[in-house]
Amino acid sequence: MDALAAIAHRAGRGEAGRLAVGFYTSLSAGNLRATLLDYAQRFPQIDLGMMERSRMRLATALRNGALDIAIVTGETSLLDGNAMPLWSERIVAALPEGHRLAASKTIAWTDLRGETLLLNEHDPGTEFHDIVVAKFASPEDRPKILRLDVSRENLKNLVGAGFGISLMTEACIGASMPGLIFRDVRDGVGPPRVGYAAHWRDDNDNPALARFLKLLGERYPLPTKDA
Repeated sequence: MDALAAIAHRAGRGEAGRLAVGFYTSLSAGNLRATLLDYAQRFPQIDLGMMERSRMRLATALRNGALDIAIVTGETSLLDGNAMPLWSERIVAALPEGHRLAASKTIAWTDLRGETLLLNEHDPGTEFHDIVVAKFASPEDRPKILRLDVSRENLKNLVGAGFGISLMTEACIGASMPGLIFRDVRDGVGPPRVGYAAHWRDDNDNPALARFLKLLGERYPLPTKDA
């Protein structure tokens, strides 16, 4: 009975229990990987459930209670709930090793003219598409954009096989593949970035979620008005 009471007490304080996290980004490197590792080390008795899905499926999982929190790119709200802006990651170009741009350390947006650009149907493909459209005033100057409904790994495989180039967030750099290299894309204002945000239901009273939100606030505090 004492052991059961201790477990219940830890769960009530958010030190035990279960937290379900949804995402669509690479865990090979980057802030999400670091955050999950930090949380697991602080609260080893909390079981971490993870779900990698598209934005639409993550929103559905949040709505029906299968997820406690979802971390996705962009500013669009997943549902009528709470949201917290987090970190941003720079955009990099993924190229086959023998590509004409592979010798350059950085790539200008104008260098993409005439290329076949493979983008994922899933996020952040939409953000990448909007950025490319904004960078090229004339549609004739834009690269040929193909939207593919494939996994992130298969998108990398297609690039490595020479079917085109792609844009990815810097977290993807952590998982290297044969025949694939990454280069920064820049213009006069520096490398473009994609922001991430956390979304959760305002009626979710899971203490483990409260602990996770506190950790996110500590690691990625909002800038002050004077900053």
